[in-house]
Amino acid sequence: MSGDYRLVSSLREAFPAAARVLMAVAIGATLGGCSFAIPSLTPNAPEETTGSISPAPTSQKLFAELGPEETRRSRAALAVALDPQGNGKPVKWDNPESAMSGEITPEGAPFVEADEICRTFTASLATDAKSRRVLGKACRFSADEWLLRDLRPKKS
Repeated sequence: MSGDYRLVSSLREAFPAAARVLMAVAIGATLGGCSFAIPSLTPNAPEETTGSISPAPTSQKLFAELGPEETRRSRAALAVALDPQGNGKPVKWDNPESAMSGEITPEGAPFVEADEICRTFTASLATDAKSRRVLGKACRFSADEWLLRDLRPKKS
């Protein structure tokens, strides 16, 4: 224990009280410069977009007149028809409640564009009033979702 006391005693001799106060002020000033306000934790701070995570893209509808149930059914048919492992045959869908039906026909083989698997297709919609067709391209965004791109009416 006497060795510990001698170390403390020698430190007191080496650093007089004024030097210890100056060192404490210097350390406080240095660490005080490191403090800052985090905008996201302060109230009413504007939201900042960093771009590190891009938002999930939104897909358009095959046809504007499709309701939620027809959209769900047509998207399911689209996923089956455009599947790169599929047979490339047309896939039909219908909704007996609304009397709407349609068909998705893949056109050509799948291809890669911007690191996504894409495929062109023709889609048709039949309602009581009329029949319409569109040409389009869809690219696979995730395992289950195809994003529609380049939709345009197809002349009969």
